[in-house]
Amino acid sequence: MNLTMVQLAAEGKENPLVPPWPELVIGLIAFVIVFGFLAKKLLPNINKVLDERREAIEGGMEKAEAAQTEAQSVLEQYKAQLAEARHEAARLRQEATEQGTALIQEMRAEGQRQREEIIAAGHAQIEADRKAAAHSLRQDVGKLATDLAGKLVGESLEDHARQSRTIDRFLGELEEKAEAVR
Repeated sequence: MNLTMVQLAAEGKENPLVPPWPELVIGLIAFVIVFGFLAKKLLPNINKVLDERREAIEGGMEKAEAAQTEAQSVLEQYKAQLAEARHEAARLRQEATEQGTALIQEMRAEGQRQREEIIAAGHAQIEADRKAAAHSLRQDVGKLATDLAGKLVGESLEDHARQSRTIDRFLGELEEKAEAVR
């Protein structure tokens, strides 16, 4: 079979690769009809789908840009709120420090006042104790002095007025000597 085609090709009659003219014309007319049908029916649908797809992509891009703009806006708001919160925290910290300082000063003043009260009360108590001791000592020294003077003189010095004068004179002399030594 291969041999016959080669022989026919050698004879030059018909080339098997080139179709005859009537078949070529019919094929071309069929191609134009099919192409026209596809162009009329399918091409609008394809263009419609492509347009919808392009619009969807553009709409998606617009939505993405809008979302990005909104996200940027929200980010700016959050940054502003964060800055405000930091400022508020710094203000509260400063206020707490000032209140703490004022409280410490107030407590120190109260402590100083209480210390002064305690010292004044201590001085008053010491003075009262000193006076009581001096009075008690005066009575004891006076009693001892009158007893001793009575033994030296040989008579009783039981007279109260005389006793008081003698005691006062004796203690006055002791106080003068004590002040002179200072």
